[in-house]
Amino acid sequence: MKLLSTLMMCMLLLFTRGAAALEVFACEPEWAALAQELGGDRVEVFTATAALQDPHRIEARPTLIAKLRQADLLVCTGADLEAAWLPLLLRKAGNDRVRPGRPGHFLAAEQVQLKEIPTHLDRAEGDVHAFGNPHIQTDPRNIATVAQVLTQRLAEIDAARSAFYAERHRAFAARWQAAMQRWEQQAAPLRGTPIVVQHKSWVYLQDWLGLVEVATLEPKPGVPPSSGYLAEVLTQQHQQPARMVIRAAYQDGRSSEWLSKQAGIPAVELPFTVGGNDNAKDLFTLFDATLTQLLAAIK
Repeated sequence: MKLLSTLMMCMLLLFTRGAAALEVFACEPEWAALAQELGGDRVEVFTATAALQDPHRIEARPTLIAKLRQADLLVCTGADLEAAWLPLLLRKAGNDRVRPGRPGHFLAAEQVQLKEIPTHLDRAEGDVHAFGNPHIQTDPRNIATVAQVLTQRLAEIDAARSAFYAERHRAFAARWQAAMQRWEQQAAPLRGTPIVVQHKSWVYLQDWLGLVEVATLEPKPGVPPSSGYLAEVLTQQHQQPARMVIRAAYQDGRSSEWLSKQAGIPAVELPFTVGGNDNAKDLFTLFDATLTQLLAAIK
């Protein structure tokens, strides 16, 4: 009788584990939102960073270590975006399921073609990413590609629910393709628009919408501009005028606001990720809000 009770308890524990939600640790809000779209109520998603934080510079807090220790799946950008904090988290968490090389370690940047891959590395050139520009989430075509591969990874880790994840992906992909067609029609007036950017955050958005970058407010990536450098950008603006200056919501707006005032062009603070402003509540409204602001700036 005692043996039977023990066996029943073991079976109950196995069933409970099998029915439990998959624990997903997402480094950035966009991947948390995507994991939730694909996993629905079968995943429990924790987001390590907030939209108004610089994802390059995050403290490896004990809370993050504890969450990563429990995770079944890690979903991050990669391409060294989290190089300053994710390796430390992985070491401290000691979770074999999510270490590099395991199915539970998923990097979105490895699923798409990266832009701005440097031909040589030199710290004197600023915060240059060795593998290319990591800000892939600003192009919805990249989101579609990542979603397909992430669905496969969810099914690999949680095979019992593979059909569920596949169905969730089919529904998401259909809605996403329809949304992209709508966005591209709405964005047609933006093609060829010259812009100034505060940081090299927007190369994928620029490629998707046909925006033309004519200047950057940082003399080198991650290096704040001096007053002399800003004066040079203003002089260039007179010779090669832009229609707007763009920054991410988490970035200090002083330099872009200065150029906006001096050059008489709009300073546009884009959400950059889910939660970047009150309108960007999920992946769909992220791009709705982004296009609304860009189109308003050229009117």
